[in-house]
Amino acid sequence: MTGTVEASDGEQRFPEWRRTLAAMVVVQAIMSLSFSFLTPVLPLFLPELGVVAEAQIYLWSGALAAITSFMAAIFSPLWGRIADRRGRKQMVIRSTLAIGLCTLLMGFTQDIWQMLGARTLMGIFAGFSSGSVILISTQMPVSKLNLALGLMSSAQLAGSLIGPVLGGGLADLSGSYRLPFFAAGVLALGSTLVCLVTVREVFTAPEPGAERPGFRESARRVLQRPELVALVAVLMLTQFATLAVQPVIALYVQDIVGAQANLATLCGVALSATGLAGMAAVPLLSRASDRFGEKRILMVALAGAALATAPQALVGSYQGFVVERFCLGLFVGSIVPVANALIAKTTPAAERGMVFGISSSAYFLGNSLGPATGGVVAAYAGLPWVFVVTTVLLATGLVAVAIAVAERPATRA
Repeated sequence: MTGTVEASDGEQRFPEWRRTLAAMVVVQAIMSLSFSFLTPVLPLFLPELGVVAEAQIYLWSGALAAITSFMAAIFSPLWGRIADRRGRKQMVIRSTLAIGLCTLLMGFTQDIWQMLGARTLMGIFAGFSSGSVILISTQMPVSKLNLALGLMSSAQLAGSLIGPVLGGGLADLSGSYRLPFFAAGVLALGSTLVCLVTVREVFTAPEPGAERPGFRESARRVLQRPELVALVAVLMLTQFATLAVQPVIALYVQDIVGAQANLATLCGVALSATGLAGMAAVPLLSRASDRFGEKRILMVALAGAALATAPQALVGSYQGFVVERFCLGLFVGSIVPVANALIAKTTPAAERGMVFGISSSAYFLGNSLGPATGGVVAAYAGLPWVFVVTTVLLATGLVAVAIAVAERPATRA
């Protein structure tokens, strides 16, 4: 009976939550497509920017992926606090606009330092992922939170499924590694327009003069709660593990198949296999978290992702690698939405911007350290060892959840 009353109250407070969710699912899909459009292209573009030595390509691939997330990790708490004061929709629009303009700028770069500068600038003003999670977590009835975050994750996976194939295919068909940057930038700017026109936000600004905790105080509050520490650590470790591999996948495929005319397309297919599996699995696991509890589903997802990653270090064929990436997608895509749902359910709505600002910093720190570490490991130990490191990190996240996260009653039997 209580759950019915809570659900009814949520429906009354957020009468347009379905419209907001539908609009943000579309925006998420477009932005994910824009991001992943460049994944198979960027490492192959580096020789045009003057980076030709194999070890240098590994290192710069990691560094370029890392710098954007590193800057986002620094600035996310600031954007989170502004979101709590001025509204979350504004922060989403800011990030999509900045990402679109910076991506267009990347297409004009002539050397590696210009590319580094463009990606640094994008990191300062980006933060779309955290902004969208904060917006959704404050605009949904609590009873619909798992559904909403699951749909957002599915949209992200849909974009990551289509983007690499389109980006790699466009590069191969046009013979240009610059054109995908322009296409991705236009897509991101299109998502800005969709958000501006269609997203509705119910937002009450805090009272003038109301004190808001700074970053240090916010971090202290999070550190006082072991459960939040574990969940934030899982977000960081998952992103570290996932992004450590992503910049070198194109180079790993190149090692497996050799130099081929359709190399960028083959890299895109390998990257898209993970998203294809996630498209089917994430909605199922998100609904299962209502039935069996978020902790159990999060542990299943972490264990499955670790077990699916380990064999990739020993892959002997391109087809086998694609199958293994597909198996990974059955689990890894559910980790972030389930962890975010747990964070949202244990945090008052008025403090979610602050808490998600901290968790976003950890998320982006993982995004930053992962590619940089993956590039270094690939350059000095070999590509297969990147997958070994990834497996260990996912297993560490599993242990953290098992120890620190409390069991909660399922939303429904």
